[in-house]
Amino acid sequence: MPEDCPFCELAADRVLWSDDHVRVVADGFPVTPGHMLIITRRHVGSYFQTTDAERASIAAALDAAKGLAEQDFQPDGFNIGINDGPAAGQTVPHLHVHLMPRYAGDAEDPRGGVRWLFPQTARYW
Repeated sequence: MPEDCPFCELAADRVLWSDDHVRVVADGFPVTPGHMLIITRRHVGSYFQTTDAERASIAAALDAAKGLAEQDFQPDGFNIGINDGPAAGQTVPHLHVHLMPRYAGDAEDPRGGVRWLFPQTARYW
């Protein structure tokens, strides 16, 4: 476990939900109200390095985080994202999954969702 990893040692009061493999926290730099992170307890950089048990916990945590967001923020939809590797924009080399609640009217035209990473290829309809 690297000393400088901000996700390896999280303050207990930041944790909204947890199990043996993952923790859910509010994102420190939220993109939308209710933006949460699902973070593996084990220091692993890539989703593709996770165990079956960790993947099952990530799925359970997404469900739990969705429930928390619905309870506290009443979103109209969600984006789920993983930046896996520096070329994909990962800045903290510890696996974390973003759950970003979305709200009607929060973007002028939300069609295409995550495809807008490259706007020139996003409009496929």
